[in-house]
Amino acid sequence: MANTLFDKIWDAHVVQEVKEGPTQLYIDRLYCHEVTSPQAFAGLRARGLKCFRPERIYCMPDHNTPTHDQDKPIEDPVSKAQVDALAKNAADFGLTHFGMMNKKNGIIHVVGPERGLTLPGMTIVCGDSHTSTHGAMGAIAFGIGTSEVEMVMASQCILQSRPKTMRITIDGTLGKGVTAKDVALYMMSKMTTSGATGYFVEYAGEAIRSLTMEGRLTLCNLSIEMGARGGMIAPDEVTFEYIKGREYAPKGEEWDKALAYWKTLKSDDDAVFDKEVRYDAADIQPMITYGTNPGMGMAVTAHIPTTEGMSDVEKGSFEKSMKYMGFEPGESLLGKKVDYVFLGACTNGRIEDFRAFASIVKGRKKADNIIAWLVPGSWMVDEQIREEGLDKVLEAAGFEIRQPGCSACLAMNDDKIPAGKYAVSTSNRNFEGRQGPGSRTLLASPLTAAAAAVTGVITDPRTLM
Repeated sequence: MANTLFDKIWDAHVVQEVKEGPTQLYIDRLYCHEVTSPQAFAGLRARGLKCFRPERIYCMPDHNTPTHDQDKPIEDPVSKAQVDALAKNAADFGLTHFGMMNKKNGIIHVVGPERGLTLPGMTIVCGDSHTSTHGAMGAIAFGIGTSEVEMVMASQCILQSRPKTMRITIDGTLGKGVTAKDVALYMMSKMTTSGATGYFVEYAGEAIRSLTMEGRLTLCNLSIEMGARGGMIAPDEVTFEYIKGREYAPKGEEWDKALAYWKTLKSDDDAVFDKEVRYDAADIQPMITYGTNPGMGMAVTAHIPTTEGMSDVEKGSFEKSMKYMGFEPGESLLGKKVDYVFLGACTNGRIEDFRAFASIVKGRKKADNIIAWLVPGSWMVDEQIREEGLDKVLEAAGFEIRQPGCSACLAMNDDKIPAGKYAVSTSNRNFEGRQGPGSRTLLASPLTAAAAAVTGVITDPRTLM
C-alpha cells in the first residue's frame, strides 16, 4: 500500500492503538521553554515521578528573556520567576538546559534545527504552537498543551488522534523579491486561518524544493496559522547538507546509516492524500497583512478588500478589524507611515533573514521615524551575523542588533509596541494586542520589513532591489 511521508513517520512511532480512541505515539524529542512547563514539572513532583527519558528533553528560556543586558538579572518579576523556575526544574530533573547567556541559547525553534537536535523522521513536541517549524526537516512536529508536556516527560509518549493529510503543491519558480514568508502569507490569504484545520500538511512542488533550509523552516513555522496540526517537507539534499556536521547530528557510520533511512522519507508516487491543493508560484508577490489575523493578507501593491459579497458575520468581523487597524476598505497601504520594524522571531530570526534585510538597507539609512528591533533567533545566528560582517552593514545604516529571544513577537518581555503604533513585523501573528496592548501589526517578509525601515513607510521591496 502506498504511503505518505506523514504515514511513514507516524506508523513507525505507534506504540499502541486505542480502539475507537487515540493513538499512543512515541516521541523522539521534547523541547521545553519557560512558559508552558512549570505546571508539568509540578505535576510530576505531585505524583513522585521522574522524567522517563531525560536525555531526550532539551530546555531553554526564550519567551521572557530580555533582548538586552542578559548578563544582568531580569527586571520584570513574572519573567524572572518563569526563567528561574525552568533552570531549577531542569536541574532537579536532570535535563539539558541552555540558559540565558549560554551560547547554545536562543528561540527553541531556531536552536533545535541549527544544533542538529531536530532530524528527519523524528516525532517532536513542545508546549508551543509553532513547533510545526521542525517539520521542515522531514519530521512530524506539533505543539501540545501543558498536561501533554507532563505526559511526555513521564512516559516519552503522547495520546493523539491521527490527523488527516493534505498536500499543498506550489508549481513554478518564485519571482523577484518573493520569499518563503510571502508564500505562507499568500496561502493563508487563500485558505484562511482555518483552511487546514484537522490536517497535517506536506508542502511539495518546484517552488518548495527551491527554498533554502531557512526558508522551509519559515514556511512550516506558519502552518499552524492556517489551522493545520503541523507542516512538513520531505528531506532532500538541501536538508542533508544543512544537517551534516552540526553538533548533535549523527557522525561517521551513524551518519551513513541515518542518511540511508532519511532517503526513504518521502511520499510514495501513488500515495493518496485526504486533500490536495495547488498554487502557481507566478501568482505570488511580496505580501503584507492589513487585518488582525494572519489570513488577512494581500500583495503589498494591492488594495484592502471591500465588504462586497461578505456575509453579515464576515462583515462585522472585518469592520471590527479595520477599526482596530485604523484602515479603510479599498485603500492601498503603499506609502502608509509606520513606527516600528521588527526583524526576528522563530519565523524570521535566522541568518538568511538578516542577509535579506541587510541586502536592502546596505548603502541606505534607517528612516528617522522608525524604531527598529533586529533580534537574532539564537547566539549562533548572532555569531554568523558578525562573521559575515552583516553587523557592520546594519550599523552603518543606523541599526543595532539586540540579544537573542522571542522579543517583539509577543508581549511577554520588554519589547512591546505601544498602543496605536504601527509595526511591520516578520513574526507570525497580528492578533489584537499580540505585540503589546493596542499595537497594530503588519506581517511581512524581511525584505518588506527592510524596505519600510529605510523609507519610513510601507514600500514594495522590489523597488529597492
